[in-house]
Amino acid sequence: MITRVVSKRQPFSRDMARPGFVAIHVLCKFLAFNMRPGPRALKRRTFKNIRPQSAQSTTGDHHHVYVVLLAPAAARIRKVRLANPERVSKKPVVYVGLTGLTPEERFANHKLGIKSSPLAGRYGIRLLPELYSHLNPMPYEAAAQMERDLTEDLRRAGYTVVGGH
Repeated sequence: MITRVVSKRQPFSRDMARPGFVAIHVLCKFLAFNMRPGPRALKRRTFKNIRPQSAQSTTGDHHHVYVVLLAPAAARIRKVRLANPERVSKKPVVYVGLTGLTPEERFANHKLGIKSSPLAGRYGIRLLPELYSHLNPMPYEAAAQMERDLTEDLRRAGYTVVGGH
């Protein structure tokens, strides 16, 4: 019969009463301690070491401004209409955003609901690269300013624009 002092930290369980439990437990502890690799056996893996180095990543120019075409139903939302008083109803409804990912990855995240704008996730149809591809990539500060400028320019051209903080 196995006798064991039961402490408050480690409650007694039925598995401990099985024959051979203590032997297996001690063997596992022994192997776990003695099979540890030495301090230099594993190479340290950090994001900096794993990430592929490119000309973009070394200069910090990896931010993108992007434009998403939204369904016409988005123009019926009161908040969108109020934000675009001079909109032309024949022009499309668009969402302007800023990302550190590629525009394609960001649009996929919108559609999946990952850190998504509700309008871009629900009404987003496709990207409009003809409106933004000549601008990318750029540093964060320039991208933040470009997002505001692009939003303003598209509103002046009559587009119904959402986003572009």
